[in-house]
Parts: sequence; C-alpha cells; structure tokens
Amino acid sequence: MNSESEAVEIRPSSGWRSLDLRELWRYRELLYFLVWRDLKLRFKQTVLGVLWLALRPLITMALFTVVFSRMARMPSEGAPYPVFVLIGMIPWNFFSAAVSSGAASLVGSAPLITKVYFPRLIVPAAATVSGIAEVFVSFLMALGLMAWYGQTPPLVAIAYVPLLFIVCYTTAFGVSLFLGALNVRFRDIGNAVPFLLQLWMYATPVVYPLQLVPQRFRWLVELNPMSGVVEGFRSALLGSPWNVRALGLSVALGVGCLVAGALFFKFDERSFADNV
Repeated sequence: MNSESEAVEIRPSSGWRSLDLRELWRYRELLYFLVWRDLKLRFKQTVLGVLWLALRPLITMALFTVVFSRMARMPSEGAPYPVFVLIGMIPWNFFSAAVSSGAASLVGSAPLITKVYFPRLIVPAAATVSGIAEVFVSFLMALGLMAWYGQTPPLVAIAYVPLLFIVCYTTAFGVSLFLGALNVRFRDIGNAVPFLLQLWMYATPVVYPLQLVPQRFRWLVELNPMSGVVEGFRSALLGSPWNVRALGLSVALGVGCLVAGALFFKFDERSFADNV
C-alpha cells in the first residue's frame, strides 16, 4: 500500500506575526517534557533531593539575618527580620533562578535546536517555569515562620500573591529571552549574568526596606521592576501600606521587558542554529 507524504516548507516570519502563540500551544507537550526534564536533572544523584528547595532559602535567610539584622541593625518595618527578608526572597529567588536558567537555556539545548524544528521560545519558557516549585516551598516556609512569630497574613493575600507572581514571572521571562538570545551570539553573557544578578539584588529592597533609601534617590530604585514586586509581596503578606507608584512601575516595566525581550528573541531566532 502506497502512502503519499506531504512536504512542509518552514519560512521565517517577521514582525508581530513571528509571535505565534497558537504554535506554542501546539507544542505544549514539549514544554511539559522540558520542564520535567529540568526538574529531574536538578535533583538527580543528590542525597537531599527536593529538600534543597527548602534549604537554599532557609540558609540564605539565616545568613542575611545575622549580617544585616544582628550586625548592621537593618530596620524591617516592624516585622521580625527573618520574616521580612524571607518574604522578600520569595520573588527575588525565583527571578534570579529564572533569569540565570533562561539565559543559559538555548546554549544548553544546542543539540536539540540544531536537529529538530520547534518554537525556540519553548526552551527559555521551560527553564523559567521549572523554578515555580521553589516559590511554592518558600511561600509555605514564610507562612510557617509567620505563624512561629504569631503573625497571620490578611485573607486578601490569597488573591494578591498570585497576581504579584505573574508580574514577577513576566519580568523574569522577558529578561531571560533577551539575555538568552544574546548569549547565543556572545558567550560572555553567560559569565556576566551571575555578576549582574548579584548587583541587581542589592539594587532591589530584598534585605532592606525601600523607605531606607533617601527620598531623592528612591525613584531610581523604583525604576527597578523587581522593587515593586518585592514590596508588594511584603504588603500582601504583612499588611503594610502599598507603594502604588512602585507597583505600577513594576507592572509597566515588566510588560515592557516581556514585549521587548520577545521581539528581540524572535528577530534573532533565525540565526540560533548557526551560532549555538
């Protein structure tokens, strides 16, 4: 029995047509596979396994508490400093891990990119999504620590926290798209990302409150899209006043990062197979 085969011609698209979300949906099973692969590789042949999801924020929180609270006497807006810093670390740790993984994802998936056609956007998407598990664990740890200190988050936090995380993910994904595409051409980016994230953390009110920054310089910190997100997490869980201006800037800058990163990614995508 003879069967006819149909040839499929793949042509690069340009402009907004290149952001084909329907194509991404058709390849959603590949996204699930890559996310599961990243999770398995992360804990493969480790003694503690998934316990590392809890140990990393716990050890970092303890270190920051000793250095910034005990030694530097850093204020914490009336909240216990361990609670204050752990809540700030929830969005920041995800952002840092997502950007780091996303920036290296294309180079790390070179054998797949050079041999098989699929929407390349899936590779950094899978690298960033795989970090959500740590967010969930850190969030549970923050709730447990708040209970230890006799604090209860407001009920509205149930609605606010997921929305704030969407802003955080939007920013992280946009930045990782830009750095990931740039890393294909210039491998120096892979070496510079850890240093960039270290500087970015200290420019974000993770270990200190935003109110500690002098008023005349505060707008510079608020232009950091992660500042409003970190402050928003604290406002949602601790019931402190909202910084509407910082949060509004974070939403606008996060969307801007996503759009700019996606356009740059799609513009450079046609050369990935040659340069990766």
